[in-house]
This record gives sequence, structure tokens and C-alpha cells, in this order.
Amino acid sequence: MTDEIYDITIIGGGPVGMFAGFYAGMHTAKFQIIESLSELGGQVNALYPEKTLLDIPAYPAIKGRELVANLKQQLSTMDGDIKLNQTVINVEKDDNAFKITTNQEITKTKSIIIAVGNGAFNPRQLSADGVETINDDQLVYTANDIESFRDKFVLVAGGGDSAIDQALMLNDIAQKVYLLHRRNEFRGLEHMVEVLKQSSVELVTPYLIKSLDNTDDGQVRVHAKKMKTDDEFIDLDVDKILVNYGFISNNKDMQNWAVEIEEEKHATKVNSILETNIHNVYAVGDQAKYDGKQTIIATGFGEVPITVNAIMKDLYPGNHAPVHSTQLSD
Repeated sequence: MTDEIYDITIIGGGPVGMFAGFYAGMHTAKFQIIESLSELGGQVNALYPEKTLLDIPAYPAIKGRELVANLKQQLSTMDGDIKLNQTVINVEKDDNAFKITTNQEITKTKSIIIAVGNGAFNPRQLSADGVETINDDQLVYTANDIESFRDKFVLVAGGGDSAIDQALMLNDIAQKVYLLHRRNEFRGLEHMVEVLKQSSVELVTPYLIKSLDNTDDGQVRVHAKKMKTDDEFIDLDVDKILVNYGFISNNKDMQNWAVEIEEEKHATKVNSILETNIHNVYAVGDQAKYDGKQTIIATGFGEVPITVNAIMKDLYPGNHAPVHSTQLSD
């Protein structure tokens, strides 16, 4: 451990954590970002890089990977320490600072911003007979390589925003796209549901996948049962299945920290300035919990200035806080 003390440590390198680093840099704060994955971008980069995001200000539509690339470019203009492949094992109060222990090192910081989203995450797996017999390139949970779907017969399983976005995205390059959901109603934004219904994506509802089989010609036969029936089934032969049932997440690493942070429904309780029950420990993005919270990226972006301004005011009360973003570099 060195004698160096950071002003701000951001735990989590997803889009909101990246913006927090940039904004801390705009305040000339000495900051570090600690990310457990091998690259920045968090859930968006790892699970939904091709998802079209419609709720980012100034962008009518932008792919997840493009948003992450823009945030990386923005973050690169600031002089902070970016630490990848590091998992925070413990956080302890140490005099007037915090001691952060990762799987690689120990550092000290005056304040912490928790931006870990929903914590560690993994795609929710498809549960159906015969899953284990299907090749990994035919049953996938992310659309990282969009070209692998070109001119294929594709089935997308799911009914949320991401499933709708992926079905529409693949509809432009695949020979045929089916969207299978266990309900007749979709959980996506109303506008995108209307776009979906006007597209050539074939909706298969309300059905649930019961089994998968390999066909003689190398395709996968999807055997699906109509909900609330005993004997109504449908078979679809496809080249690829893209499952989008969301993800399973947890923040068990945080629960092992010496610093005990108050939680509610697996998220971190915060006040009006996003501060937790521990002074100078904050949470932003999906990890922050308060009444009326809407867990979208745009909300997390908006929480960052509130948090960083509160931290800098606490750490350096004599400094004049800028009112507008145009004043930050003055």
C-alpha cells in the first residue's frame, strides 16, 4: 500500500461509473475506477453491446457498444487511474479515509462512489430438455458477433426491451426472425412494441420453450408449448437461438465488507445527495435505491453530478462549486 490517497474511488466501470470518473476529473479530483471485468462498459458492454438505447439524451438511438466507446473517449481526457480485473474484497474505515482491498492491491481514498449496477451478473439460462445437446454457437445469450446471424433463421426468446431490440436489429440481417414470449403482451416501451408489430418479425405468443433437438440438416428444432394448454405445441426449425431472459445478479462482495452499508432489495439505500448511511460513501446508477427511482442509464448519469459535487463540497468546502458545466474547466 502506498501513501497516496485518492479523493474519489469509483467502484464499478459501467457507463455510469465511467461518467463518474470523467465528472470527477472535471473537478480536478484525484480518482480511480476499479472494475472487476477485463474492460470498461459493465453490463451494457458484456451482455447487450448491440442493443439500441433510446433513452440517452442527444442520441435518438445509439448502440450499447457505441455509447461505451464514446464514454471511453470522454474518460480518456481525464487523468485518472483505471484498474481492470480487480475485485473489491473489503472496504474499511481508516482514520479519515477508507482502505480498499482488492484481489491485487490496497489503496486509500477519501470518498467512494459505488457504481456496480446490480452487482455481479450472468445471463439467465434457458431451462429446457435437450439444452446440453445444442452447440454453443447455436444457443447464445449475447449478440456480440452480429455477422454470425446473417442470412440465418433466428429465434429470439424473451419479452422485454432487450429482446425486442435484438429481434428488430437481427431482422435487418437474418433471413427470418421469430420472437417467442410466454405472454401475448410485451414488457418493452410502447413505441418499440408498435415498431415490432409493424415489422416482419414473426411473433410466437404465448409460448414457452419445452425442448430442443438437433435436426438432420444441422438446425435446432424448438419444441414450444402454448401457455395454459395441455396439448398445443409448435415446432420451429432455426439456425440460432438468442435467449434474452435478463440476468441474475448479486452484490455479495459488498456484504462482506467491514463497512456495513444499509441495503433494501439488494440495492443500496441513499439520501437526496445519493449518500449511504456511511459518510462519504455514495451510490449511483442501478445500485442506488430511493423512492421514485427509475433504473435507466439516463437517471444514473444525472445522479453523478449530484454525488461528485457533494463529495467535493465536503472534502474542499472552501472551493467555489461551479453552477454550470461550462464553468467546470474555468
